Amino acid sequence: MTDRFEVRLRKGVHVFSAGHFITLHDDLCEPVHGHNWTVGVDVGGDPDAHGMVVDFIALRDTVSAVLARLDHKMLLPTANPWLAVTTAAGPHGHGETTVTFRGRRRWVFPADECVLLPIANTTAEWLARWIGHAVTEALASDGRAALRSLRVTVDECLGQSGVWER
Repeated sequence: MTDRFEVRLRKGVHVFSAGHFITLHDDLCEPVHGHNWTVGVDVGGDPDAHGMVVDFIALRDTVSAVLARLDHKMLLPTANPWLAVTTAAGPHGHGETTVTFRGRRRWVFPADECVLLPIANTTAEWLARWIGHAVTEALASDGRAALRSLRVTVDECLGQSGVWER
């Protein structure tokens, strides 16, 4: 029998408020709305010489830093084939991000209030994957040991979650 170790992080501070919308079908796009997204992270691996899979504090701070990039922003997918997302100077010198859905619907947002994500849709599932990759990259750049597994859960409301696991 093999031992398996995992650290689970469910902190009250791992919430971000952000707006989004998703394309539901090739020809249907939902209205802009927002959520108070809650994020949980599970890390599996072998304990180090001090008995830790990963330092809770380092993981907490890494997740907090990643979520801070999304907090109070408009989340926009740049890999959606039905959306055109462009950023340009606005009429008053401030940048504007314009999103067009199939050439029919159009939204304009202040560019500094947007996060352009290289995903196909801003669903909880794709956000979980993006967050997972960002956490993995941040831990690696800090010299943290390779993790055996990583699972990210993104709740867009109580009882409604998207999960990504590697």
